[in-house]
Amino acid sequence: MSFQHPLYLFSLLGVPVFLVLYFVYINWKKARIKKIGDPALVAQLIKEYSPQKFFFKFTLITLAFALAAIALANPRKPIGSSNMRRNGIDVMIALDVSKSMLAQDIKPSRLERAKQLISRLIDKMPNDRIGIVVFAGRAYLQMPLTSDHAAAKMYLSTASTDVVPTQGTVIGDALKMCYAGFNNKEKKYKSIVLISDGEDHDETADKLAQSLADEGVMINTIGIGSPDGATIQDPVTNETKKDAEGKTVVTRLNETGLKSIAVKTGGLYQLFTNTDEVAAAVEAQLRTMGQHSFTETALVNYQNYFPWLLGAALLLLLVEFFMSEKKNAGTAAAKEEKKKLVPTTLSILFCCLVLPAVSLAQEGKELVKKGNEAYNKGQYQAAAENYKKAVDKNPFDTTAQYNLGNALYKNNKGDDALQAYDAAIAGSRSKADKASAWYNKGVVLQNNKKMAECIEAYKNALKLNPADEDARLNLQKAIVKQKEEQQKEKKEQDKKQDKKKDQKKEEKPKPQPSKMTKKEAEEKLKALMQQEKNLQDKLRKVDANSPNKPEKDW
Repeated sequence: MSFQHPLYLFSLLGVPVFLVLYFVYINWKKARIKKIGDPALVAQLIKEYSPQKFFFKFTLITLAFALAAIALANPRKPIGSSNMRRNGIDVMIALDVSKSMLAQDIKPSRLERAKQLISRLIDKMPNDRIGIVVFAGRAYLQMPLTSDHAAAKMYLSTASTDVVPTQGTVIGDALKMCYAGFNNKEKKYKSIVLISDGEDHDETADKLAQSLADEGVMINTIGIGSPDGATIQDPVTNETKKDAEGKTVVTRLNETGLKSIAVKTGGLYQLFTNTDEVAAAVEAQLRTMGQHSFTETALVNYQNYFPWLLGAALLLLLVEFFMSEKKNAGTAAAKEEKKKLVPTTLSILFCCLVLPAVSLAQEGKELVKKGNEAYNKGQYQAAAENYKKAVDKNPFDTTAQYNLGNALYKNNKGDDALQAYDAAIAGSRSKADKASAWYNKGVVLQNNKKMAECIEAYKNALKLNPADEDARLNLQKAIVKQKEEQQKEKKEQDKKQDKKKDQKKEEKPKPQPSKMTKKEAEEKLKALMQQEKNLQDKLRKVDANSPNKPEKDW
Protein backbone atom coordinates (compact mmCIF):
# COMPACT_ATOMS: atom_id res chain seq x y z
CA MET A 1 0.00 0.00 0.00
CA SER A 2 1.29 3.47 -0.88
CA PHE A 3 -0.02 7.02 -1.29
CA GLN A 4 -0.08 8.71 -4.68
CA HIS A 5 -0.04 12.23 -3.17
CA PRO A 6 1.54 11.86 0.29
CA LEU A 7 1.87 15.62 0.82
CA TYR A 8 -1.88 15.84 1.45
CA LEU A 9 -1.41 13.76 4.59
CA PHE A 10 -0.12 16.90 6.30
CA SER A 11 -3.73 18.09 6.38
CA LEU A 12 -4.30 15.48 9.13
CA LEU A 13 -2.62 17.99 11.42
CA GLY A 14 -6.05 19.64 11.45
CA VAL A 15 -7.38 16.79 13.66
CA PRO A 16 -5.49 17.88 16.83
CA VAL A 17 -6.51 21.45 16.02
CA PHE A 18 -10.16 20.30 16.04
CA LEU A 19 -9.64 18.62 19.42
CA VAL A 20 -8.14 21.77 20.92
CA LEU A 21 -11.01 23.89 19.60
CA TYR A 22 -13.54 21.39 20.99
CA PHE A 23 -12.18 21.55 24.53
CA VAL A 24 -11.88 25.35 24.32
CA TYR A 25 -15.51 25.54 23.22
CA ILE A 26 -16.71 23.20 26.02
CA ASN A 27 -14.89 25.27 28.67
CA TRP A 28 -16.35 28.46 27.19
CA LYS A 29 -19.90 27.02 27.36
CA LYS A 30 -19.43 26.03 31.00
CA ALA A 31 -18.20 29.51 31.86
CA ARG A 32 -21.15 31.13 30.09
CA ILE A 33 -23.65 28.88 31.90
CA LYS A 34 -22.22 29.94 35.25
CA LYS A 35 -22.62 33.62 34.31
CA ILE A 36 -26.24 33.30 33.16
CA GLY A 37 -27.80 32.95 36.61
CA ASP A 38 -29.16 30.36 39.04
CA PRO A 39 -27.62 26.95 38.20
CA ALA A 40 -30.86 25.07 38.95
CA LEU A 41 -32.85 27.34 36.65
CA VAL A 42 -30.25 27.08 33.85
CA ALA A 43 -30.18 23.31 34.20
CA GLN A 44 -33.96 23.25 33.80
CA LEU A 45 -33.73 25.40 30.65
CA ILE A 46 -31.14 23.17 28.96
CA LYS A 47 -32.41 19.82 30.17
CA GLU A 48 -33.16 18.72 26.58
CA TYR A 49 -29.52 19.34 25.53
CA SER A 50 -27.38 16.16 25.29
CA PRO A 51 -23.59 16.62 25.74
CA GLN A 52 -23.08 13.04 24.58
CA LYS A 53 -24.80 13.72 21.24
CA PHE A 54 -22.81 16.93 20.81
CA PHE A 55 -19.57 15.00 21.34
CA PHE A 56 -20.74 12.30 18.92
CA LYS A 57 -21.52 14.93 16.24
CA PHE A 58 -18.06 16.42 16.76
CA THR A 59 -16.51 12.97 16.41
CA LEU A 60 -18.36 12.38 13.14
CA ILE A 61 -17.13 15.69 11.67
CA THR A 62 -13.54 15.00 12.75
CA LEU A 63 -13.60 11.49 11.28
CA ALA A 64 -15.08 12.80 8.04
CA PHE A 65 -12.29 15.40 7.82
CA ALA A 66 -9.63 12.75 8.45
CA LEU A 67 -11.10 10.41 5.81
CA ALA A 68 -11.26 13.24 3.26
CA ALA A 69 -7.60 14.11 3.94
CA ILE A 70 -6.54 10.49 3.44
CA ALA A 71 -8.69 10.31 0.28
CA LEU A 72 -6.82 13.31 -1.15
CA ALA A 73 -3.53 11.45 -0.62
CA ASN A 74 -5.14 8.53 -2.54
CA PRO A 75 -4.05 5.29 -0.85
CA ARG A 76 -3.47 2.66 -3.49
CA LYS A 77 -1.86 -0.69 -4.02
CA PRO A 78 -0.50 -2.26 -7.20
CA ILE A 79 -2.81 -4.84 -8.72
CA GLY A 80 -3.11 -6.33 -12.14
CA SER A 81 0.50 -5.44 -12.87
CA SER A 82 2.12 -7.11 -15.81
CA ASN A 83 4.29 -9.53 -13.85
CA MET A 84 5.85 -11.90 -16.34
CA ARG A 85 7.73 -15.03 -15.34
CA ARG A 86 10.78 -15.55 -17.51
CA ASN A 87 13.55 -18.12 -17.77
CA GLY A 88 16.80 -16.62 -18.92
CA ILE A 89 20.12 -15.07 -17.93
CA ASP A 90 21.42 -11.59 -17.22
CA VAL A 91 23.68 -10.23 -19.97
CA MET A 92 25.60 -6.95 -19.75
CA ILE A 93 26.92 -5.75 -23.12
CA ALA A 94 30.06 -3.60 -22.99
CA LEU A 95 30.48 -1.56 -26.19
CA ASP A 96 33.71 0.24 -27.08
CA VAL A 97 32.90 3.75 -28.36
CA SER A 98 36.44 5.13 -28.57
CA LYS A 99 37.56 7.04 -31.69
CA SER A 100 39.38 3.96 -32.98
CA MET A 101 35.95 2.38 -33.55
CA LEU A 102 35.41 4.90 -36.38
CA ALA A 103 37.96 3.02 -38.53
CA GLN A 104 36.42 1.77 -41.76
CA ASP A 105 38.31 -1.49 -42.25
CA ILE A 106 34.86 -2.99 -41.62
CA LYS A 107 32.26 -1.05 -43.57
CA PRO A 108 30.61 1.28 -42.83
CA SER A 109 32.66 1.46 -39.60
CA ARG A 110 33.62 -0.75 -36.68
CA LEU A 111 31.13 1.00 -34.40
CA GLU A 112 28.16 0.72 -36.75
CA ARG A 113 28.77 -2.99 -37.37
CA ALA A 114 29.14 -3.54 -33.62
CA LYS A 115 25.74 -1.90 -33.05
CA GLN A 116 24.19 -4.08 -35.76
CA LEU A 117 25.65 -7.15 -34.07
CA ILE A 118 24.24 -6.16 -30.66
CA SER A 119 20.81 -5.53 -32.19
CA ARG A 120 20.84 -9.00 -33.75
CA LEU A 121 21.99 -10.52 -30.47
CA ILE A 122 19.12 -8.83 -28.61
CA ASP A 123 16.66 -10.41 -31.05
CA LYS A 124 18.08 -13.83 -30.28
CA MET A 125 17.60 -13.44 -26.50
CA PRO A 126 13.88 -12.65 -26.02
CA ASN A 127 13.71 -14.00 -22.45
CA ASP A 128 17.00 -12.60 -21.14
CA ARG A 129 17.55 -9.37 -19.27
CA ILE A 130 19.98 -7.06 -21.04
CA GLY A 131 22.00 -4.05 -19.91
CA ILE A 132 24.36 -1.81 -21.88
CA VAL A 133 27.65 -0.18 -20.82
CA VAL A 134 29.56 2.16 -23.15
CA PHE A 135 33.22 2.92 -22.57
CA ALA A 136 36.24 4.73 -23.95
CA GLY A 137 38.48 6.63 -21.51
CA ARG A 138 35.71 6.09 -18.93
CA ALA A 139 32.80 3.67 -18.60
CA TYR A 140 29.14 4.65 -18.27
CA LEU A 141 25.99 2.61 -17.62
CA GLN A 142 23.93 3.32 -20.72
CA MET A 143 20.99 1.14 -19.63
CA PRO A 144 20.47 -1.06 -16.53
CA LEU A 145 19.31 -4.66 -16.80
CA THR A 146 15.83 -4.90 -18.29
CA SER A 147 13.71 -7.22 -20.36
CA ASP A 148 12.33 -4.27 -22.35
CA HIS A 149 14.30 -5.02 -25.50
CA ALA A 150 12.65 -2.16 -27.41
CA ALA A 151 14.13 0.27 -24.89
CA ALA A 152 17.50 -1.49 -25.20
CA LYS A 153 17.53 -0.90 -28.95
CA MET A 154 16.56 2.72 -28.45
CA TYR A 155 19.51 3.28 -26.09
CA LEU A 156 21.76 1.37 -28.46
CA SER A 157 20.85 3.69 -31.34
CA THR A 158 22.14 6.70 -29.37
CA ALA A 159 25.56 5.15 -28.70
CA SER A 160 28.34 7.08 -30.45
CA THR A 161 31.89 8.26 -29.89
CA ASP A 162 30.48 11.52 -28.51
CA VAL A 163 28.80 9.99 -25.44
CA VAL A 164 32.14 9.55 -23.66
CA PRO A 165 34.26 12.73 -23.78
CA THR A 166 37.44 11.07 -22.42
CA GLN A 167 39.31 9.00 -24.99
CA GLY A 168 41.07 5.67 -24.42
CA THR A 169 40.05 2.01 -24.02
CA VAL A 170 39.57 1.24 -20.32
CA ILE A 171 38.29 -2.32 -20.57
CA GLY A 172 38.88 -2.84 -16.83
CA ASP A 173 36.51 0.01 -15.90
CA ALA A 174 33.93 -1.35 -18.35
CA LEU A 175 34.04 -4.79 -16.70
CA LYS A 176 33.65 -3.20 -13.25
CA MET A 177 30.61 -1.23 -14.42
CA CYS A 178 29.07 -4.36 -15.91
CA TYR A 179 29.56 -6.31 -12.70
CA ALA A 180 27.95 -3.48 -10.69
CA GLY A 181 24.85 -3.86 -12.88
CA PHE A 182 24.31 -7.51 -11.82
CA ASN A 183 22.47 -8.87 -8.79
CA ASN A 184 25.40 -9.63 -6.49
CA LYS A 185 23.39 -12.21 -4.52
CA GLU A 186 23.60 -14.68 -7.41
CA LYS A 187 26.81 -16.39 -8.51
CA LYS A 188 25.62 -17.76 -11.82
CA TYR A 189 23.46 -16.97 -14.83
CA LYS A 190 25.52 -13.83 -15.45
CA SER A 191 27.52 -13.01 -18.56
CA ILE A 192 29.32 -10.06 -20.12
CA VAL A 193 29.62 -9.62 -23.88
CA LEU A 194 32.58 -7.34 -24.60
CA ILE A 195 32.82 -5.81 -28.08
CA SER A 196 36.01 -3.87 -28.80
CA ASP A 197 39.05 -3.57 -31.03
CA GLY A 198 41.13 -4.10 -27.87
CA GLU A 199 43.54 -1.28 -28.68
CA ASP A 200 45.43 0.20 -25.70
CA HIS A 201 44.44 -2.88 -23.67
CA ASP A 202 44.89 -2.04 -19.97
CA GLU A 203 46.67 -4.51 -17.68
CA THR A 204 43.99 -4.42 -14.96
CA ALA A 205 41.48 -6.12 -17.29
CA ASP A 206 43.16 -9.55 -16.98
CA LYS A 207 43.22 -9.42 -13.17
CA LEU A 208 39.63 -8.24 -13.06
CA ALA A 209 38.55 -10.99 -15.46
CA GLN A 210 39.94 -13.60 -13.09
CA SER A 211 38.02 -12.04 -10.18
CA LEU A 212 34.80 -12.05 -12.21
CA ALA A 213 35.34 -15.71 -13.10
CA ASP A 214 35.47 -16.49 -9.36
CA GLU A 215 32.11 -14.71 -9.02
CA GLY A 216 30.55 -16.94 -11.69
CA VAL A 217 30.58 -14.39 -14.51
CA MET A 218 31.33 -15.57 -18.05
CA ILE A 219 32.92 -12.99 -20.37
CA ASN A 220 32.52 -13.49 -24.11
CA THR A 221 34.66 -11.16 -26.22
CA ILE A 222 34.23 -10.08 -29.83
CA GLY A 223 37.16 -8.53 -31.68
CA ILE A 224 36.07 -6.07 -34.32
CA GLY A 225 38.62 -4.73 -36.81
CA SER A 226 41.64 -6.06 -38.63
CA PRO A 227 45.13 -6.89 -37.28
CA ASP A 228 46.64 -5.03 -40.26
CA GLY A 229 45.01 -1.84 -39.05
CA ALA A 230 43.23 1.09 -40.67
CA THR A 231 43.22 4.87 -40.55
CA ILE A 232 40.56 6.86 -38.66
CA GLN A 233 38.38 9.31 -40.55
CA ASP A 234 37.20 12.31 -38.53
CA PRO A 235 33.40 12.53 -39.12
CA VAL A 236 33.38 16.31 -38.63
CA THR A 237 36.29 17.37 -40.84
CA ASN A 238 36.41 14.24 -43.07
CA GLU A 239 40.18 14.27 -42.62
CA THR A 240 42.46 11.41 -41.61
CA LYS A 241 43.37 11.59 -37.93
CA LYS A 242 47.00 12.42 -37.12
CA ASP A 243 48.97 12.28 -33.90
CA ALA A 244 50.80 15.14 -32.15
CA GLU A 245 53.83 14.66 -34.43
CA GLY A 246 51.70 14.91 -37.54
CA LYS A 247 51.90 11.19 -38.42
CA THR A 248 48.82 9.36 -39.68
CA VAL A 249 47.19 7.28 -36.91
CA VAL A 250 46.69 3.58 -37.67
CA THR A 251 44.49 1.53 -35.32
CA ARG A 252 44.95 -2.26 -35.14
CA LEU A 253 42.87 -5.03 -33.60
CA ASN A 254 44.44 -6.48 -30.42
CA GLU A 255 43.21 -10.08 -30.43
CA THR A 256 45.66 -11.27 -27.77
CA GLY A 257 44.16 -9.18 -24.97
CA LEU A 258 40.57 -10.04 -25.86
CA LYS A 259 41.33 -13.78 -26.08
CA SER A 260 43.02 -13.69 -22.68
CA ILE A 261 39.93 -12.17 -21.02
CA ALA A 262 37.59 -14.76 -22.56
CA VAL A 263 39.82 -17.74 -21.65
CA LYS A 264 40.12 -16.70 -17.97
CA THR A 265 36.30 -16.76 -17.54
CA GLY A 266 35.48 -19.80 -19.65
CA GLY A 267 34.00 -17.61 -22.35
CA LEU A 268 34.28 -17.50 -26.11
CA TYR A 269 36.37 -15.18 -28.29
CA GLN A 270 35.00 -14.39 -31.75
CA LEU A 271 36.61 -12.42 -34.54
CA PHE A 272 33.89 -10.41 -36.25
CA THR A 273 33.31 -11.70 -39.74
CA ASN A 274 29.57 -11.91 -40.31
CA THR A 275 26.79 -10.47 -38.12
CA ASP A 276 24.53 -13.53 -38.16
CA GLU A 277 27.33 -16.05 -37.63
CA VAL A 278 28.90 -14.21 -34.70
CA ALA A 279 25.51 -13.54 -33.05
CA ALA A 280 24.56 -17.22 -33.38
CA ALA A 281 27.89 -18.36 -31.90
CA VAL A 282 27.62 -16.03 -28.91
CA GLU A 283 23.98 -16.99 -28.31
CA ALA A 284 24.89 -20.69 -28.38
CA GLN A 285 27.70 -20.08 -25.87
CA LEU A 286 25.33 -18.20 -23.53
CA ARG A 287 22.86 -21.08 -23.60
CA THR A 288 25.50 -23.37 -22.08
CA MET A 289 25.20 -21.42 -18.82
CA GLY A 290 21.67 -22.64 -18.01
CA GLN A 291 18.82 -20.32 -17.11
CA HIS A 292 17.21 -19.00 -13.96
CA SER A 293 13.63 -17.93 -13.36
CA PHE A 294 12.82 -14.31 -12.54
CA THR A 295 9.78 -12.07 -12.45
CA GLU A 296 9.72 -8.92 -14.52
CA THR A 297 7.22 -6.18 -13.70
CA ALA A 298 6.10 -4.04 -16.61
CA LEU A 299 3.43 -1.33 -16.46
CA VAL A 300 1.73 -1.30 -13.07
CA ASN A 301 -1.96 -0.72 -12.53
CA TYR A 302 -3.20 0.51 -9.13
CA GLN A 303 -6.29 -0.10 -7.04
CA ASN A 304 -7.33 3.36 -5.83
CA TYR A 305 -9.24 3.67 -2.55
CA PHE A 306 -10.10 7.38 -2.55
CA PRO A 307 -13.72 6.89 -3.81
CA TRP A 308 -14.55 4.65 -0.85
CA LEU A 309 -12.98 7.04 1.64
CA LEU A 310 -14.83 10.01 0.17
CA GLY A 311 -18.08 8.03 0.26
CA ALA A 312 -17.54 7.20 3.92
CA ALA A 313 -16.77 10.86 4.70
CA LEU A 314 -19.99 11.96 2.99
CA LEU A 315 -22.02 9.40 4.95
CA LEU A 316 -20.57 10.62 8.24
CA LEU A 317 -21.39 14.23 7.38
CA LEU A 318 -24.95 13.29 6.42
CA VAL A 319 -25.46 11.41 9.70
CA GLU A 320 -24.10 14.41 11.62
CA PHE A 321 -26.38 16.77 9.66
CA PHE A 322 -29.55 14.88 10.54
CA MET A 323 -28.60 14.18 14.15
CA SER A 324 -30.05 16.51 16.80
CA GLU A 325 -28.24 17.65 19.94
CA LYS A 326 -31.47 17.26 21.97
CA LYS A 327 -32.39 14.21 24.01
CA ASN A 328 -35.97 14.11 22.72
CA ALA A 329 -36.01 15.81 19.35
CA GLY A 330 -39.66 16.60 18.45
CA THR A 331 -42.83 14.58 18.61
CA ALA A 332 -43.27 10.92 17.89
CA ALA A 333 -44.69 11.72 14.44
CA ALA A 334 -41.68 13.85 13.63
CA LYS A 335 -39.40 11.04 14.74
CA GLU A 336 -41.19 8.61 12.45
CA GLU A 337 -40.88 11.01 9.51
CA LYS A 338 -37.16 11.42 10.22
CA LYS A 339 -36.71 7.68 10.34
CA LYS A 340 -38.25 7.43 6.88
CA LEU A 341 -36.48 10.49 5.49
CA VAL A 342 -32.94 9.75 6.61
CA PRO A 343 -32.46 6.38 4.86
CA THR A 344 -34.14 7.68 1.70
CA THR A 345 -31.99 10.81 1.63
CA LEU A 346 -28.83 8.83 2.32
CA SER A 347 -29.65 6.37 -0.44
CA ILE A 348 -30.30 9.13 -2.97
CA LEU A 349 -27.10 10.98 -2.09
CA PHE A 350 -25.08 7.77 -2.15
CA CYS A 351 -26.41 6.85 -5.60
CA CYS A 352 -25.93 10.35 -6.99
CA LEU A 353 -22.51 11.15 -5.59
CA VAL A 354 -20.61 8.05 -4.61
CA LEU A 355 -21.65 5.38 -7.08
CA PRO A 356 -20.85 7.41 -10.26
CA ALA A 357 -17.38 8.19 -8.93
CA VAL A 358 -16.77 4.55 -8.04
CA SER A 359 -18.13 3.41 -11.41
CA LEU A 360 -15.93 5.83 -13.38
CA ALA A 361 -12.87 4.85 -11.38
CA GLN A 362 -13.58 1.17 -11.99
CA GLU A 363 -14.06 1.69 -15.75
CA GLY A 364 -10.86 3.70 -15.98
CA LYS A 365 -8.97 1.02 -14.09
CA GLU A 366 -10.21 -1.67 -16.49
CA LEU A 367 -9.22 0.42 -19.52
CA VAL A 368 -5.71 0.99 -18.12
CA LYS A 369 -5.43 -2.74 -17.45
CA LYS A 370 -6.42 -3.53 -21.06
CA GLY A 371 -3.91 -0.96 -22.27
CA ASN A 372 -1.15 -2.56 -20.21
CA GLU A 373 -1.93 -5.98 -21.64
CA ALA A 374 -1.81 -4.64 -25.21
CA TYR A 375 1.42 -2.73 -24.47
CA ASN A 376 3.19 -5.85 -23.20
CA LYS A 377 2.17 -7.69 -26.37
CA GLY A 378 3.70 -4.94 -28.51
CA GLN A 379 0.25 -3.73 -29.69
CA TYR A 380 1.04 -0.09 -29.03
CA GLN A 381 -1.81 1.34 -31.11
CA ALA A 382 -4.42 -0.65 -29.17
CA ALA A 383 -2.72 0.28 -25.91
CA ALA A 384 -2.83 3.98 -26.79
CA GLU A 385 -6.55 3.76 -27.61
CA ASN A 386 -7.36 2.18 -24.24
CA TYR A 387 -5.26 4.71 -22.35
CA LYS A 388 -6.96 7.54 -24.28
CA LYS A 389 -10.41 6.24 -23.29
CA ALA A 390 -9.28 6.07 -19.65
CA VAL A 391 -8.06 9.68 -19.85
CA ASP A 392 -11.35 10.80 -21.43
CA LYS A 393 -13.26 9.29 -18.50
CA ASN A 394 -10.90 10.72 -15.91
CA PRO A 395 -8.55 13.50 -17.11
CA PHE A 396 -6.87 13.49 -13.68
CA ASP A 397 -5.70 9.87 -13.99
CA THR A 398 -1.96 10.51 -14.16
CA THR A 399 -1.17 6.81 -14.54
CA ALA A 400 -3.24 6.66 -17.73
CA GLN A 401 -1.64 9.88 -18.99
CA TYR A 402 1.87 8.56 -18.35
CA ASN A 403 1.19 5.19 -19.99
CA LEU A 404 -0.47 6.98 -22.92
CA GLY A 405 2.75 8.92 -23.46
CA ASN A 406 4.76 5.68 -23.53
CA ALA A 407 2.39 4.04 -26.03
CA LEU A 408 2.35 7.11 -28.30
CA TYR A 409 6.14 7.23 -28.27
CA LYS A 410 6.28 3.58 -29.33
CA ASN A 411 3.93 4.53 -32.21
CA ASN A 412 6.44 7.21 -33.32
CA LYS A 413 4.04 10.00 -32.31
CA GLY A 414 6.55 12.08 -30.41
CA ASP A 415 4.57 15.34 -30.27
CA ASP A 416 1.45 13.61 -28.93
CA ALA A 417 3.59 11.74 -26.40
CA LEU A 418 5.00 15.04 -25.15
CA GLN A 419 1.49 16.37 -24.54
CA ALA A 420 0.61 13.24 -22.54
CA TYR A 421 3.77 13.56 -20.43
CA ASP A 422 3.00 17.24 -19.78
CA ALA A 423 -0.48 16.28 -18.56
CA ALA A 424 1.01 13.60 -16.28
CA ILE A 425 3.52 16.12 -14.89
CA ALA A 426 0.84 18.74 -14.27
CA GLY A 427 -1.58 16.32 -12.59
CA SER A 428 0.84 14.25 -10.53
CA ARG A 429 1.64 15.09 -6.91
CA SER A 430 4.23 12.34 -6.51
CA LYS A 431 7.86 13.36 -7.01
CA ALA A 432 8.76 9.91 -8.33
CA ASP A 433 5.96 9.96 -10.92
CA LYS A 434 6.86 13.49 -12.00
CA ALA A 435 10.54 12.59 -12.31
CA SER A 436 9.70 9.59 -14.52
CA ALA A 437 7.50 11.73 -16.77
CA TRP A 438 10.20 14.42 -17.08
CA TYR A 439 12.79 11.74 -17.92
CA ASN A 440 10.64 10.16 -20.65
CA LYS A 441 9.90 13.60 -22.03
CA GLY A 442 13.63 14.26 -22.21
CA VAL A 443 14.18 11.01 -24.15
CA VAL A 444 11.54 12.00 -26.72
CA LEU A 445 13.00 15.50 -27.10
CA GLN A 446 16.52 14.10 -27.42
CA ASN A 447 15.45 11.77 -30.23
CA ASN A 448 13.75 14.76 -31.90
CA LYS A 449 17.10 16.63 -31.78
CA LYS A 450 15.67 19.35 -29.48
CA MET A 451 18.73 19.57 -27.27
CA ALA A 452 17.91 22.72 -25.27
CA GLU A 453 14.47 21.43 -24.30
CA CYS A 454 15.66 17.90 -23.49
CA ILE A 455 18.45 19.29 -21.28
CA GLU A 456 15.83 21.22 -19.32
CA ALA A 457 13.67 18.08 -19.00
CA TYR A 458 16.57 15.98 -17.66
CA LYS A 459 17.45 18.74 -15.18
CA ASN A 460 13.87 18.76 -13.87
CA ALA A 461 13.97 14.95 -13.54
CA LEU A 462 17.20 15.15 -11.53
CA LYS A 463 15.80 17.90 -9.28
CA LEU A 464 12.97 15.55 -8.31
CA ASN A 465 15.13 12.39 -8.23
CA PRO A 466 18.87 13.20 -7.82
CA ALA A 467 19.68 9.46 -7.70
CA ASP A 468 18.54 8.86 -11.32
CA GLU A 469 21.83 7.92 -13.00
CA ASP A 470 20.14 7.38 -16.38
CA ALA A 471 18.90 10.98 -16.38
CA ARG A 472 22.36 12.20 -15.35
CA LEU A 473 24.08 10.26 -18.13
CA ASN A 474 21.58 11.36 -20.79
CA LEU A 475 21.97 14.94 -19.59
CA GLN A 476 25.73 14.71 -20.14
CA LYS A 477 25.19 13.33 -23.63
CA ALA A 478 22.71 16.06 -24.49
CA ILE A 479 25.08 18.79 -23.28
CA VAL A 480 27.93 17.34 -25.36
CA LYS A 481 25.66 17.11 -28.40
CA GLN A 482 24.45 20.68 -27.93
CA LYS A 483 28.03 21.98 -27.76
CA GLU A 484 28.92 20.11 -30.95
CA GLU A 485 25.92 21.58 -32.75
CA GLN A 486 26.83 25.07 -31.55
CA GLN A 487 30.43 24.63 -32.70
CA LYS A 488 29.25 23.33 -36.06
CA GLU A 489 26.87 26.27 -36.44
CA LYS A 490 29.66 28.69 -35.50
CA LYS A 491 31.98 27.14 -38.10
CA GLU A 492 29.30 27.52 -40.77
CA GLN A 493 28.78 31.17 -39.83
CA ASP A 494 32.52 31.80 -39.93
CA LYS A 495 32.69 30.21 -43.39
CA LYS A 496 29.87 32.43 -44.61
CA GLN A 497 31.59 35.53 -43.24
CA ASP A 498 34.93 34.54 -44.84
CA LYS A 499 33.14 33.97 -48.15
CA LYS A 500 31.57 37.43 -47.97
CA LYS A 501 34.98 38.99 -47.27
CA ASP A 502 36.52 37.19 -50.25
CA GLN A 503 33.70 38.39 -52.47
CA LYS A 504 34.25 41.98 -51.34
CA LYS A 505 37.97 41.73 -52.14
CA GLU A 506 37.26 40.43 -55.62
CA GLU A 507 34.84 43.23 -56.40
CA LYS A 508 36.68 46.09 -58.23
CA PRO A 509 35.64 49.67 -57.45
CA LYS A 510 33.56 51.10 -60.27
CA PRO A 511 34.65 54.47 -61.71
CA GLN A 512 32.44 57.25 -60.51
CA PRO A 513 31.01 59.58 -63.16
CA SER A 514 32.52 63.07 -63.13
CA LYS A 515 30.36 65.88 -61.81
CA MET A 516 32.47 68.71 -63.50
CA THR A 517 31.27 70.47 -66.63
CA LYS A 518 33.34 70.47 -69.84
CA LYS A 519 34.38 74.11 -69.36
CA GLU A 520 35.54 73.48 -65.76
CA ALA A 521 37.53 70.44 -66.90
CA GLU A 522 39.31 72.48 -69.65
CA GLU A 523 40.25 75.25 -67.17
CA LYS A 524 41.49 72.63 -64.67
CA LEU A 525 43.63 71.02 -67.38
CA LYS A 526 45.13 74.40 -68.40
CA ALA A 527 46.06 75.15 -64.78
CA LEU A 528 47.78 71.76 -64.43
CA MET A 529 49.73 72.28 -67.66
CA GLN A 530 50.89 75.70 -66.48
CA GLN A 531 52.06 74.20 -63.14
CA GLU A 532 53.96 71.51 -65.07
CA LYS A 533 55.66 74.18 -67.25
CA ASN A 534 56.72 76.24 -64.22
CA LEU A 535 58.16 73.11 -62.54
CA GLN A 536 60.22 72.22 -65.67
CA ASP A 537 61.64 75.77 -65.80
CA LYS A 538 62.79 75.54 -62.19
CA LEU A 539 64.45 72.17 -62.80
CA ARG A 540 66.40 73.48 -65.78
CA LYS A 541 67.73 76.40 -63.72
CA VAL A 542 68.84 74.02 -60.95
CA ASP A 543 70.64 71.71 -63.42
CA ALA A 544 72.51 74.67 -64.89
CA ASN A 545 73.86 75.83 -61.51
CA SER A 546 74.66 72.40 -59.98
CA PRO A 547 78.14 70.62 -60.29
CA ASN A 548 78.64 67.37 -62.24
CA LYS A 549 77.40 64.18 -60.50
CA PRO A 550 79.99 61.45 -59.52
CA GLU A 551 80.19 58.31 -61.65
CA LYS A 552 79.87 55.76 -58.66
CA ASP A 553 77.96 55.86 -55.40
CA TRP A 554 79.90 54.06 -52.56
